[in-house]
Amino acid sequence: MKCLAIQSSPNLDGLTASLASAVLKGYAEAGGQAELVNLNERDIKTCIACENGWGQCRNGDCILEDDFEALRGMIREADAFVFATPVYWHDLSESAKSFLDRLRRCETFSGRDTCRGKKAIGITAAGGSGNGAASSLLNLEGYLRRVGFEIFDLVPVTKFSKDHKLPMLKAAGVRMASQE
Repeated sequence: MKCLAIQSSPNLDGLTASLASAVLKGYAEAGGQAELVNLNERDIKTCIACENGWGQCRNGDCILEDDFEALRGMIREADAFVFATPVYWHDLSESAKSFLDRLRRCETFSGRDTCRGKKAIGITAAGGSGNGAASSLLNLEGYLRRVGFEIFDLVPVTKFSKDHKLPMLKAAGVRMASQE
């Protein structure tokens, strides 16, 4: 059993990374393999909407040369998935949107099963005021469902709720691993 978590905060020691790590810790404690990817350390270009908007991605292939396909391969090899993003202006981070936009384009109509049926946990982390955690989670849920993930849990977290949600996310990792 393997769980891949992608976190899209540039702060590798911040709230978002700690939330993704909590799930992975629980998953590993239940006997699974766990891997964390820091999205901002990867080269992920924004979609260029080639060929009038539906280029090779309609067949599941992207023409851009960067780390996108390697991450897709990691998702394909995983049994479970976690995506954690900070909340910026009531929405997903820019790096999260770039990656998820390309994933959606390459998965939705291609017939590929990179994500289909895999359990996923979506997490949004709103520091600062705590505003926007729920509204951005709705956007994240849309992306995850569109590419075929089976939603295991959706968790909005603020700096005010992190102390009780960190143990809950660890428990979710244990439970997700035990259901594999």
